[in-house]
Amino acid sequence: MAIGIGALNTFFAPRITAGLWMLEFNIVEHHNAHRTVLDFRTFIEVLRHDNDLVEIDREVDPHLEVGAIVRRVSEVNDKAPLFNNVKGARDGLWRIFGNAASLRNSTTEKYGRVARNLGLPPTASWKDINERFMSWKTAKPLAPNILPTGPCKENKISGDDIDLNSLPAPYLHQGDGGKYLQTYGLHVLQTPDKSWTNWSIFRGVVHDRNHLCCLVGPGQHNSIMRDKWLEEGKKEMPWALAFGAPPAATMVAAMPVPEGISESEYVGAVVGKPIDLVKCETNDLLVPANSEIVFEGTFSLVEKGQEGPFGDYLGLVFDDEQQMGPLFKVNTITYRDDAIMPISCPGRITDESHTTAALAAPELIMLCKEHGFPVMEAFAPLETMATWCALQVDTDKLREMNTTSEEFCRKLGEVVYRNKSTMLINRILIFGEDVNIYDFKDIIWAYVTRCRPGKTEYVFEDVKGFFLTPYMSHGEGPKTGGKTIADCLLPFEYERPRNFEQVTFESSYPDDLKKEIVAQWKEMGFESG
Repeated sequence: MAIGIGALNTFFAPRITAGLWMLEFNIVEHHNAHRTVLDFRTFIEVLRHDNDLVEIDREVDPHLEVGAIVRRVSEVNDKAPLFNNVKGARDGLWRIFGNAASLRNSTTEKYGRVARNLGLPPTASWKDINERFMSWKTAKPLAPNILPTGPCKENKISGDDIDLNSLPAPYLHQGDGGKYLQTYGLHVLQTPDKSWTNWSIFRGVVHDRNHLCCLVGPGQHNSIMRDKWLEEGKKEMPWALAFGAPPAATMVAAMPVPEGISESEYVGAVVGKPIDLVKCETNDLLVPANSEIVFEGTFSLVEKGQEGPFGDYLGLVFDDEQQMGPLFKVNTITYRDDAIMPISCPGRITDESHTTAALAAPELIMLCKEHGFPVMEAFAPLETMATWCALQVDTDKLREMNTTSEEFCRKLGEVVYRNKSTMLINRILIFGEDVNIYDFKDIIWAYVTRCRPGKTEYVFEDVKGFFLTPYMSHGEGPKTGGKTIADCLLPFEYERPRNFEQVTFESSYPDDLKKEIVAQWKEMGFESG
């Protein structure tokens, strides 16, 4: 029994009944599980099935109220909110959805919402998520399927009818420099020769009735695209911005995909099926056919406006954090009926800006393997806002390299810190097999007991620094570097196997005694464990 995309989207109406939804959900899961990652509305309905969605039907104000709710959801790991009645919405623009890839308040489904973005079961661990990404690296890229039209074309406004100031763009935090409409949409840019199309996520504030002003950072793919058009002597380049794109596309856009690789083909590899795209109305760029909302127009290479301040994902906002950013002109807006605008309200942990940043770890594993480093696992702990990355090495293979701590870490740093996969990563920590790098308590325990401050920590200052890190943007010193490797192996582990054991309940007692104690635990009056 085949279910067409059109029929599926019609069925998944906002007010779907629970009984019919369960029937349809089971059919879809059985026949075509990857629909969840290829359609934003299907993804929302899957969250509803998981009891991971809250629909708010009372009127909410996009001025701070929406942001405050989304921010609190991020900090307490609550259900994803869908705001159906946004003050100022008109002509189907728009409902608002938040926390698309935040965490759940569940011991068994902590990463369930992230997993659903990737077509994994809600019980997936972060190790499962890592392995999913690494499996994609060997998958065959699939060219997209170009359709004559799609759901994103159901409505259209253009020219003088466009007024971004009149739309319910959210003002997310006190202290922001304006209404940041773009926080979770997919920018689409293309090289002049059309050999490379880049999808990426970078923030944008409403500048006037038909312009956004966006943050374009040095070294990012968007700035590389801009430079290529400048080399051609152009003053503007075609641009599109797709909101509510397929979850797999959004996740891939947030990943450090290597330069020159078009994310649309990478998504095909990820899903095992070509993604459906449609041509824009006013330029030749292609966007996901079932996007909720599409802005299309031009990226100015000469005109600029004021961008910032903005309360971004590192959890600080500075009064003076303002810079000039390029202007993006909106010529046409197309959108689905009853459109949904996804937003991210970044800040302290944990929101989708952190979970997507942590997806750099699989790229880092592959990079290390390509260069012969004996790295088995990598994990960017969310507790560090994914600015740390823990690497677990095979110490037997490490000893075969006949190296030292400093030699190994220097070689490693020269490779990884010159690669885009570590753009957001400022500290790498090296561990052996006895440390569970997916457990932050293990990471901290091993770090504080094995890494000698100033001795087995190696600083890298002649590499690109991450400009949004507060100690780079507002600290002293050069704007490059600011990155380290902390070796949490004891020096002798480079010469011989470790001769120590952890002191824990699990490792310090006989198995029969442990089983007896666990079996009698509640009988003795204990509750936890």
